[in-house]
Amino acid sequence: MGLDKASNTPVVILREVGGDRLLPIWIGPGEASAIAMELAGIKFSRPLTHDLLSTVMRSLGSELVRVLITRVVDNTYYASLMLRRNGETITIDSRPSDSVALALRASAPIFADVDLLDRTTVEVEGATLEPGFAGAGPGGSTPEAEAGPPEKLRDYLRRLDPEDFGRFVP
Repeated sequence: MGLDKASNTPVVILREVGGDRLLPIWIGPGEASAIAMELAGIKFSRPLTHDLLSTVMRSLGSELVRVLITRVVDNTYYASLMLRRNGETITIDSRPSDSVALALRASAPIFADVDLLDRTTVEVEGATLEPGFAGAGPGGSTPEAEAGPPEKLRDYLRRLDPEDFGRFVP
């Protein structure tokens, strides 16, 4: 995650596993807080909205198997939650910000449609994120590094500058 200094808007930055492409998605402050709290391992005594939805899905016998960022229309991104219940796959339309927040809680991989990546990503040659902050790859495989300590993420986010991504127009 980062903050677009020009608009003071939170940005989720998804990185292509094994590649140099970054997919920035501008999100609301509430969803940014939900994502940041999960990344930092902050838990509350009572469930917040994404925690509640995650619990409801599990209680109904559903498993979030992956998230797919599908398209962008008029600067609005779309995503799908892919659930499995009783051997059946259920696809639910969702905002990418909510999808990412739920994927983090379910340890589900996040994918982006190849055409979307080809049209909207920013390529940063030699782009490196701190170890442990890459997403899951195809088939749910994960990079060698697991989630790092919250202070490493905070340090990385402080150093992040939207200028590094160049001008982005979906």
